[in-house]
Amino acid sequence: MAGAVRAVHVVVPDGLDDPARPSGGNRYDRRLCTELAASGWSVHEHPVAGAWPHPAGPDLDALARLLGALPDRAVALVDGLVASAAPEVIGAHGGRLRVVVLVHLPLGVEAPSRRPPEARMLAAVTAVVTTSRWTRSWLLEEYALDPGLVRVATPGADRSPPATGTASGSSLLCVGAVTPTKGHDLLVDALAGLGDLAWQCTCVGSLEVDPAFAHRIRTRVRGSGLEDRLAFTGPLTGADLDAAYDAADVLVLPSRRETYGMVVTEALARGLPVIATRTGGTPEALGRAPDGGPPGLLVPPEDVAALSRAVRGWLTDPGLRARTRRAAASRRETLPTWPETATLVAAALEGR
Repeated sequence: MAGAVRAVHVVVPDGLDDPARPSGGNRYDRRLCTELAASGWSVHEHPVAGAWPHPAGPDLDALARLLGALPDRAVALVDGLVASAAPEVIGAHGGRLRVVVLVHLPLGVEAPSRRPPEARMLAAVTAVVTTSRWTRSWLLEEYALDPGLVRVATPGADRSPPATGTASGSSLLCVGAVTPTKGHDLLVDALAGLGDLAWQCTCVGSLEVDPAFAHRIRTRVRGSGLEDRLAFTGPLTGADLDAAYDAADVLVLPSRRETYGMVVTEALARGLPVIATRTGGTPEALGRAPDGGPPGLLVPPEDVAALSRAVRGWLTDPGLRARTRRAAASRRETLPTWPETATLVAAALEGR
């Protein structure tokens, strides 16, 4: 099969390029399509409408029609947000098509009731590609999948000019939609205990994914007296996002759960150290410099006191800042590239 398959039908949730809804999964899918095309693949994108991963009946019917129209043995790379939410539809075409499922986050991580159908669907497709070693390990442990079925293709990173930042290290950046999963409530509580220090924090990310939670967070900010020190920009992309990274000294990621954490490598690609929770694939994304030095700090998830201590240490210890900056600059040179990511996915598509 190697070398014979050069066309792929990529099935993704609608809104992949919507600037109001940026996400790590969307960025991964877009770059993957771009890199596969650049390496000679004929890439056919098929956005599917629906509130994935909670589709309505017509959404499932439309997906079934789409897959049904593909020729026998066609290669279909299906985003896991779609595939795991439509296990019966995927199963109905798994024997006729070469279905490869790209799993960013198994739905069963958050919803145990989804585990049996998701496990059956993943066991029946041609191959599974995960975006982190942590996710692969989770699937193998929880779903008892054939290890030979499941590949890893971690996200690439575009090395960018080193961030300018500030001399004092006081510019904090948090990137992620304002949702309970991303832990903005933990961030606000941690920063509330640092009123004696000089710092500013910019939170980049959608306020519309969970509007009620976002409203509570902004109320919490006012109640903590942090209105002048903690800003919410909404989602940023392109040059605006680049400018936010360039102005920062450190990325703070207080997530309750991350399967990888692309914002971690996006920060490291600019030489920015990272303070993050030790959850899921975050330690994998952070990695270490070639000399073994950590390019940031990891704290237990949902531990406000530990997060506050880590940020305080960053703000008050010049030696810590210097060490983690050097490690981040070295780690920047070892990050995987997007062409490397596409090569790994291509091997799964071709059955190599």
